Amino acid sequence: MWFHTNELSYDEKRVRSLYDYLSQELEKNLLHHGLVESYSRFVETNTAYPFVEMRELKPRAKVVESENSLLEGFIVIFAEGAIPQQMKKYIRYFDYNKINKENMGELKLGGVNFSDQFQTQQRYFETKNFYSLLKSLLQVDYALLVTPDTSLKNKNRFALSHYHVRIDWLLDSAAESLGKELRYVSKDLYEKGERHALNMVEKLFEYYSFHHTVSGRRTAALLVAQLLRKTSFHNRIYVCSSESRTVTRLFEKGVCKYTLVKLSPESIKIIEEHANGSPDFRKNFLIHDTDEYGVAILKVVYTHNEHSKPPTDGKLRELKPDVNWLRIRNQLLVPKIEESSVRPIRYQIVYDQADPLS
Repeated sequence: MWFHTNELSYDEKRVRSLYDYLSQELEKNLLHHGLVESYSRFVETNTAYPFVEMRELKPRAKVVESENSLLEGFIVIFAEGAIPQQMKKYIRYFDYNKINKENMGELKLGGVNFSDQFQTQQRYFETKNFYSLLKSLLQVDYALLVTPDTSLKNKNRFALSHYHVRIDWLLDSAAESLGKELRYVSKDLYEKGERHALNMVEKLFEYYSFHHTVSGRRTAALLVAQLLRKTSFHNRIYVCSSESRTVTRLFEKGVCKYTLVKLSPESIKIIEEHANGSPDFRKNFLIHDTDEYGVAILKVVYTHNEHSKPPTDGKLRELKPDVNWLRIRNQLLVPKIEESSVRPIRYQIVYDQADPLS
């Protein structure tokens, strides 16, 4: 159960405020790394970028695309509080994968011994080279963990604590956990038979905006998101998949996805001239601009409906697998990372819209 800000102590509110601010900074940098830098590699190699089709962003949509080495892939877990010791058997963070000088000595990236460049202070958000360290460690498989540094007294600092973090929790356990929370399961996932259990597993994926056929990073991300629902603090899980060509954020309020969209000159002109658009759209939003098209970042915000929230009466209910659990709440074009004073623009294009800026 998460505590609302109004229920926190003054000291906890300070930590929450710092966490929220750092989350925004982390998100901007991960978007730049996962989307903008990936796109730049396609431009540099004169390779056609595999833009996401809008139908792929609809709830329950199945994405059919192959892995591509030019696209980034990563998981970053950012927790507001210290992850409980009892979760170590599921979220594998130990001394051997702690980010320190000793462990970095065993890590080689690009044939270079990483410890030669590593300094302990780099682990902290406020240091100059934090994002350089983060970017380097994103190349290491599995997840990165960012948590409060509990060794410091009377000081609130968040740091990169562990790398190569594996998620070892069973899908059945995660589906059972969510099913109990939403009152589709009473005691055991298989209490109503195998078909009901399989349906609940598929709805687990849908709850976190993924099709049940996905694997790898996205599955690991939803497992850790579901596991951390058992804690009392906020957390954000960022997952970037080269197959989906998106950066997805899973957090306590729902799900949002970021992807690149290709805009025609006609669409750009409409945005520049529309009352809800921006006359400086090209300068503030386009990460790539040519005579034929422009490329911008689209953010799609999803929210859960009454079928994917606990029932108000608390009673056990029937699972209806054909009923959607997610809906799109908002669609926004996001300004470039350096344009911090510019607001996003509402742009509804996932479903056919007569006026996408309305």
